[in-house]
Amino acid sequence: MSITVRNDLTLPPPELLARFDVMGPRYTSYPTADRFVEAFDSTLYGTWLGSVGATVARRPLSLYVHLPFCSTICYCRACNKVITQDRARTGGYLDALQVEAELVAARLGGASEVGQLHFRGGSPTFLDEEELHRTIGMLAERFPLEAARKGQGETSIEVDARTCPPEKVRVLAELGFNRMSVGVQDFEPAVQEASNRLQEFDATQATIEAARARGFKSINIDLIYGLPGQSRETFARTLDKVLVLSPDRIALYHYPHVPDRFKPQRRIAAADLPSPAERVGIMYDAVVRLTATGYRYIGMDHFAKGNDELARAQALGRLHRNFQGYSTRPDCDVIGLGPSAVSKIGPIYAQNTRELDEYYDRLRNRMLPTARGVLLDRDDLVRRSVMMALMCHFEVSKEAIATAHLIVFDEYFRLEIEGLKDLVDAGLVEINPEWISITAKGRLLVRAIAMRFDHYLRRDQRLRNYSRVL
Repeated sequence: MSITVRNDLTLPPPELLARFDVMGPRYTSYPTADRFVEAFDSTLYGTWLGSVGATVARRPLSLYVHLPFCSTICYCRACNKVITQDRARTGGYLDALQVEAELVAARLGGASEVGQLHFRGGSPTFLDEEELHRTIGMLAERFPLEAARKGQGETSIEVDARTCPPEKVRVLAELGFNRMSVGVQDFEPAVQEASNRLQEFDATQATIEAARARGFKSINIDLIYGLPGQSRETFARTLDKVLVLSPDRIALYHYPHVPDRFKPQRRIAAADLPSPAERVGIMYDAVVRLTATGYRYIGMDHFAKGNDELARAQALGRLHRNFQGYSTRPDCDVIGLGPSAVSKIGPIYAQNTRELDEYYDRLRNRMLPTARGVLLDRDDLVRRSVMMALMCHFEVSKEAIATAHLIVFDEYFRLEIEGLKDLVDAGLVEINPEWISITAKGRLLVRAIAMRFDHYLRRDQRLRNYSRVL
């Protein structure tokens, strides 16, 4: 039996959810990063950077800075991180980051306004006050950050409350940060112990209250369901505490247990994970509670209060998705700095080398640290537009795609439309001559639905090392 939790979202019955809970990509890009090729190298990336500077009508930039250091290892996180207690390592890293910023800025050859600035990790708040000032200063010397730092843009940072007490929040505000994402995962002590992430509620509350007092415009909390030792009962207690904190946004990720890919996860016993039924129950309970307390389901793990910029961007048709997740600015080119960072310029993606030593070596030789990338062809661009519309707005206008890409939609996507029949029969998708729409019952499965337009999955018929969509 389906349960309607609000007009635009219905929870499908568990058996229907299980039927379509397949393995699939997270779609922070299309094509996905595992499709990038080494033939796309630093020379090609440099050429595309130069094309930005040569364009008369320049699009604003979104600047993403990867700061990989963490003082302790969290078994469940799969981001590119460096675990160390040696604070001296950050100096050499910032030296290399400065060289990369110089190389990128020189190739851009001009001042496209920076509308977004994101610091992510690792844990950016591993840096001390002096290092944070240094990082912002060296970026400001090479990129036009004035608007972003004066609150006219979006300047966000991931923080670990354990390394971001109120006095550091003051520093972040002085540097121009106005949005914050706080990693929590779970507040239950036994779950924290099993994940090796011990974080007190009081410390988290102090960080968030300090951010509000300093005028931060939006605060996000990251949660993870499916962790070792979790149950519907324990996660309900975590949600009690999260709702006390009342963040503007909540990211509710599922834990993908892939120890073959991420070595720290080998310290988590599969037997300690909640059963598939319990995991779905945790997610169901969370969706019901969040939507009942004023949060809107944005899509693909994300919730936001109705007055938050994400919800407003979705309502205005301006929501976008990139390697930082959902974004309010669809018109930006993205410049990524740091190991594993991804850049997006027009029809290309470029990713830096993941390994820190290789990152240092390339920059010592004044080379852009690009390891791989891809130049999208016409088919990639068409499909990216369709999938972006579905993931951000739960519907796609056939006419809009046909006009923008000069195709006959129903002919171009004949196989895909035929392949949606099981989703239509299940009441998850509706198709008419003008639109393909995801129904209220299908929205939790938007990732699985978008997969049906992925040419690469159709071509190689492999799901690779993806996690489940829920």
